[in-house]
Amino acid sequence: MGGKRCVALVAHDQKKDDLVDFVTDHREQLSRFELVATGTTGGRVNEACPELSVRRLKSGPLGGDQQIGAMIANGEIEFVIFFVDPLTPMPHDVDVKALMRLAIVYDIALALNRSTALFLLASLTGGTAQEVSIDG
Repeated sequence: MGGKRCVALVAHDQKKDDLVDFVTDHREQLSRFELVATGTTGGRVNEACPELSVRRLKSGPLGGDQQIGAMIANGEIEFVIFFVDPLTPMPHDVDVKALMRLAIVYDIALALNRSTALFLLASLTGGTAQEVSIDG
């Protein structure tokens, strides 16, 4: 990956709109990072924010979660924003758990919702949670 720090973007189907909204609201701060995302999520973000260059990996169930896990293990990821849907069963739940486990093992910050993503983004861009507001 290039010289910029890298952020991974992942969202379950029912949370993709939320993640796209978050990225749209905070595109200026996120432009400071190299962005990588699982397939469908990355496509949605690229459509909403064409000025951000998001490297798309495979779809989560087809190996995208594992690709991000490998990038974590290789020290390529600064933090992960993963908007999880806790109410819908996931057929590839073992992949999701493996990704989360790798983030924990390698001590990578992992935001599982908008509030945590906001605080991580603020801390890494030198702002405050109030400056990088929840409302955009």
